[in-house]
Parts: sequence; structure tokens; C-alpha cells
Amino acid sequence: MGPQSQYCNKLSEKAFLFGVFSSKRQYERQKHSLEELKRLAETAGLTVGQSQLFELRQIQSATYIGSGQAEKIEEAVKKGSYDVVIFDEDLSPTQTRNLETIFEVHVVDRTGLILDIFAQHARSSEGKLQVEIAQLSYLLPRLAGHGVEFSQLAGGIGTRGPGETRLEMDRRKAKERMSLLKRNLARVRSSRELHRSKRLKAPISMVSLIGYTNVGKSTLLNQLTRAGVLVEDKLFATLDPMVRNLKLPSGREVLLADTVGLIRKLPHQLIDAFRSTFEEAKAADLLIHLIDASHPDLIEQEKVVQEVLHDLDLDKKEMIRVLNKIDLVNSDGPLPIEPGDVLISAETGEGIEKLLTVIEEKVSLSFRRVRLCLPHSQGDKLSLLYRTGRILDRQDRSDGVYLEVELDEKNFNKFHQYRTSGPR
Repeated sequence: MGPQSQYCNKLSEKAFLFGVFSSKRQYERQKHSLEELKRLAETAGLTVGQSQLFELRQIQSATYIGSGQAEKIEEAVKKGSYDVVIFDEDLSPTQTRNLETIFEVHVVDRTGLILDIFAQHARSSEGKLQVEIAQLSYLLPRLAGHGVEFSQLAGGIGTRGPGETRLEMDRRKAKERMSLLKRNLARVRSSRELHRSKRLKAPISMVSLIGYTNVGKSTLLNQLTRAGVLVEDKLFATLDPMVRNLKLPSGREVLLADTVGLIRKLPHQLIDAFRSTFEEAKAADLLIHLIDASHPDLIEQEKVVQEVLHDLDLDKKEMIRVLNKIDLVNSDGPLPIEPGDVLISAETGEGIEKLLTVIEEKVSLSFRRVRLCLPHSQGDKLSLLYRTGRILDRQDRSDGVYLEVELDEKNFNKFHQYRTSGPR
């Protein structure tokens, strides 16, 4: 039975996973990557039967791996009655087709698997558009080699569209579909830009959460804002950016935005597709880099995030490094703590008050102190001061409300007409 008929009518269920390493030094890193691939496969709804690492000195152009390794996998696939083979690297369309011919089952690389997960988890119209564009740009060259329509492949892992849809079209229709999706996405992004520009003009600071996937960003968002955001122990459980109000210890408010989680070997199609999502982080006054302190590969995860931040020109922004899940940390070794780090458990609430204090300190760095006198009729302006500024002193007098406040640059100029050197 050929690879096409293996997965034409149902989602493949049992997966054989494999990865490669080129040296002993690389082995440990690739082992963690393969463990992550297992979690990705499970998140996609697959049952993982076996996973294996092979030593590979030289990449083969036709099949990526050597013939001996391909034979071992073929034998394991037939013996274990596997439906799909998933490789922890990116394969060219030719390599994918050649391996499918050898294994006689569907072959998916890491990018195809991640795209499939994104398709399942996208909820907003923008997210669905972004994912389908990324999927089509990935699948088009692979479609050409199969010589079949997507409708014949529908159901296979890596070919499901966003939501309940299927990528059911031939190559020509796929190109037309991509053009339509890009036009629709441009309209959605235009609307998002309008909302973002309004937020930027609003007299309130923006804080953005960033981090590796599954480090607890949604849990922290809920802990800080009581937002009721979906929390699941899955990779990429949430994809769509979420913005909520956060009240700081002084009573002033800031906006707290979540972003899509990052992952090693993140497909370039997704970085391009979700670039606008990271515009939320670009617009932020402060970034919170959340790190899973309990993860054995936390240093590598942090490195992945730093590389993406650098690529997006976000690495120079004001940032708080926050180590999460400290309630799950064992005592095997010291944590890589740096000066200024905040240790928390978003699950139990430990360290949250400290984090709120540090957030307030950071967003107040650009604040300027000023004395104001507001007429009693300006109750809305007084309310705005309490939400966005830091009230140091207040005196209610017959001619107005005298205040000593700290304001950021955005609000400092808005209250210029009320400045005074009046009573202290």
C-alpha cells in the first residue's frame, strides 16, 4: 500500500519519531528536541509509539538520512504498524517523497507538524488566515510532487486546515486561495493596526509577555488579571494575542498583552505569518520574559527566545527576566539566576506581589514628577490620573484639587495646562 492511500480518509494515529545528531556534544540537545517533538505529536492528537535518535555524519540529498538508517526505520514501521513517520528536522519535498516510497507511510517533518498544531489551535479570524497562508506556502511544492489534489490527502497529519476545514484544492486553486487569503489578511491587519494605534495614543503603558511555548504565560496572565484565559498543559495551547488590564500596587493600571509561544526550529513560514502578532510586543513599554525554571533545557529555550527577539529588533527593550514554576524545581543544581530576576509560581501565586512591584518600578523609570491643580469639575481627569499615574500627595481645597504626581511622558504633556507651584 502506497503512502497516499494510507492517509487519505483519516488522521494517522500511530507515529514513529526520529531525529539525528552529528556529534556527542550535540546528542543531549537533540535528545531534548526529540522529547519536544513527542509532545508536539501528542498535542496534534497522535499516539507516539517509538522515538529514536540516529548519528548522522553527512546529510544525504535524496533521503537526508543514510540507506542503512532508512532500512532500520522501514523495518520498525512495518513491525509496529505505524501510520506516520515524523522527522525532527526539515525535509525537502523530494526527500519527503523518497522516504514515503521507502516507508510506505506518510512522512511529516517538524515544520509540517507544527503547522498542523497551529491550524488546530487558531481561533481568531486573523490567526486562521495566518496559519492557512503558512500551510499553503509549505505544502505547494510538496503538492506538485504528489501530482494529486489536496482533497485526496485531506485527513493526513500536516494537511488539515484551520478549524474543521480541509486544504481541499489542486495546485492552481491553492495559488488562487493564497492570493485571496493574503488580501483578507491585509484587511484584518489594517483593522488591528487601527486598534493598536488607538491603544498607543491611550494614556496607559503596555507590558507584553514573551517566552517559550508552555512556560506558563496564560497561567500568569490569569494570575495577574483574573482574565479566565484557557490554560492547558499543551504546546501552543493559545495562539491569538490577548490584552487585559492589570492593576499595579499603587492603583495605576497598565495593559498586559500575551504573545504566541516560541519554540526551537520555529518554521520561517510561521515567523513571517505571525510577525504582526509580535507587533504587540514591539509596541510595549516593557517586556516580561517568562522562563520555565523547572525545565531541564531552560538555557536552550531562553536562547531560542533571545534569537527571535533579536530578529524582531526587540532585544534592546526594557525587560524583566522572570523564572516561573519554582514550585516544581528540584534541588539537583543551582538555577541560572541573574541580578534583577524575579522568581515566581504563576500556579500557586508565590512571588506575584514582588513581580507586580518590579513591573511598577520598571514602567515608572521614565516618569516625571509634577504638581497639578485640577478644577473640581474635572473628575474624569482626576480619575485618569489615578489610573495612569502615581499619586504622591493630594490636597482638596476650595479652588481645586492639588496633587503631586508622577506621570509618564505620554501623560505628562496632556496635563501641562494644570501644572502649578501651588500649596504643598
